[in-house]
Amino acid sequence: MGKLRTLIDPYLLLLIGTIAIAAVFPAHGAGVAVADVAVTAAVALLFFLYGARLAPQAVWQGIAHWRLQALVFASTFVLFPLIGLGVVHLIGGLVAPDIAVGLLFLCVLPSTVQSSIAFTSIARGNVPAALCSASLSNLVGVALTPVLTALLLPTSASGGFSAHSLETIAMQILLPFVAGQVARPFIGDWLVRHKKIVSYVDRGSILLVVYAAFSAGMVAGVWTRLAPADLLIVLVLDLLILALVIVATTLASRKLGFNTEDEITIVFCGSKKSMASGIPMATILFAGHAVSLIVLPLMLFHQAQLFVCATLARRYAARPES
Repeated sequence: MGKLRTLIDPYLLLLIGTIAIAAVFPAHGAGVAVADVAVTAAVALLFFLYGARLAPQAVWQGIAHWRLQALVFASTFVLFPLIGLGVVHLIGGLVAPDIAVGLLFLCVLPSTVQSSIAFTSIARGNVPAALCSASLSNLVGVALTPVLTALLLPTSASGGFSAHSLETIAMQILLPFVAGQVARPFIGDWLVRHKKIVSYVDRGSILLVVYAAFSAGMVAGVWTRLAPADLLIVLVLDLLILALVIVATTLASRKLGFNTEDEITIVFCGSKKSMASGIPMATILFAGHAVSLIVLPLMLFHQAQLFVCATLARRYAARPES
């Protein structure tokens, strides 16, 4: 039963439930305006909390291990986008255009923090380096993900990197994140002592964003274009991308002479993508598009990475003590 809980993320069940509510009770009329305001506030709150929880010293302490950090960074922001471009090019018109955009968007997101560190710890890897890699990835991703989105995705999909886009990103992502960093000395200890409350706010905000995105999709009728076979295709493509990255980071780690503990950190931090950052970013970067379809590959990838990395972590953990 414990293994089942490790493999099946309970939060995924809440996400599925939220999607079901959006399907049955989508926001209409004045409810859409209320949902938009709530989502704007939720996204700002999310990135404020990210900034307040991210310790800059954790980043600076790990930068000394620059070869490891460089490899994780290259996997997250170079290897992933290249693989995403290749996969989307190969599949052609096999999936809907918005899903193809979602696959590319998935590949330009930063790594996760919590699960990267958790799996590295379970596998007996280099946890301090994992903390640094995940933190640095999220810190850089706040600015780099929108830039990569504008560079790699079709202009019609990303909406172009206009002055309005810059203003929206600055107001809803960068400004709250910086405010969180400024407030960290005053509220950081409180956040550590009240992790459960922060987690509820964090995850509740994402559920609100998911409801708004899928509600808009229902009203616009985008889900009538999606067959069950399409979900299977997206899942297979997600698993393909994940497998390619895991194999590449494992081989690169060994070829470059990293020890097993560092290899574990590189594999787990370099193969993750953050749904917590991705879904709020998507609502900003793809305003006016079928956001529910665009974030679908990310939501499926989130569960796939948990399944695969939980299995890998147990295998690494079973190795003999050095």
